[in-house]
Amino acid sequence: MSGESAPPLARSTLDRAAHRRTDPQWLAESWEGARVLVLDSADEGRALVRGVGAPPELVLLDSGELPEVPRSVPMFLGVEPDGVPVFAVDAPLPELPGARAVNLREVGHLLTDRDAGIFTTALALLNWHLRHGYSSTSGQRTQVDEAGWSRIDADGGRAWPRTDPAMIVLVHDGRDGPEGRCLLGNNATWPSEPGRRRYSCLAGYVEPGESAEAAVLREVREEVGVAVDRIAYAGSQAWPFPGSLMLGFLAEADADAPVRVDPAEIAHARWFTRREIGAALAGREVTVGDDNLLVLPPPSSIALFLIHRWLDGWVDAER
Repeated sequence: MSGESAPPLARSTLDRAAHRRTDPQWLAESWEGARVLVLDSADEGRALVRGVGAPPELVLLDSGELPEVPRSVPMFLGVEPDGVPVFAVDAPLPELPGARAVNLREVGHLLTDRDAGIFTTALALLNWHLRHGYSSTSGQRTQVDEAGWSRIDADGGRAWPRTDPAMIVLVHDGRDGPEGRCLLGNNATWPSEPGRRRYSCLAGYVEPGESAEAAVLREVREEVGVAVDRIAYAGSQAWPFPGSLMLGFLAEADADAPVRVDPAEIAHARWFTRREIGAALAGREVTVGDDNLLVLPPPSSIALFLIHRWLDGWVDAER
């Protein structure tokens, strides 16, 4: 998936070439001359980029240029359109002229389709390894296998990378024009920012035995006490912090229905007009509550993607 129709971290140009993960001879031969992304797990999984404009360029090293022994074995990410394999390793970031360390949240939306796919895949894979050093069934220490795509214990028990499905929904009133409204919440766990209040879409994990659509109904009801219908899927993206797959939806609700927040989940929730959201996205000050300025989700999030879809009239066009 690529282009503006895709959430920012849903873009990629890599051929994952999964059949190569179990071919040790090919992997060993491909390591020579491969492109390698260095991630530093000791620094929030940061990587290096060059350039101050958009898009910045992800720094990939030649396999022979690694400055020191990595903490991890090379993780095979896939093959580029030009046929060159790409790997990732966990290691301290080297100091390179013109390069700076960034995290995926900061630059994911600015990267090219190619770089966004490489960085997102590498970070998701690295975070899975960091959390699965021991088998959940035997308790034994596990080792990396299949070029980073599984872990195996001494008895041959194998585990593969997993992601946690989560739904995220932009609730709106179904109205056209600048006075159409959407319902956003301020999560109770977010750190407070003096003079600023961040609002975003409602979200939550899909529970066992539950569909994503059922999770939308349940989470919105639990968090703000509002019933929704006309649930429409809008797209998905990885959110490797540490390992979620965000399933994005839009849904309608009655804007006159009372909003009753669960204080353990949501500190504040309110309806915003397209006029207000458009002003905030344009950089103008929008005041909410006790003279706080409205802050919207970061550009790399699928939450802002959903807000743009609603703001730009996609909801009405898709009916």
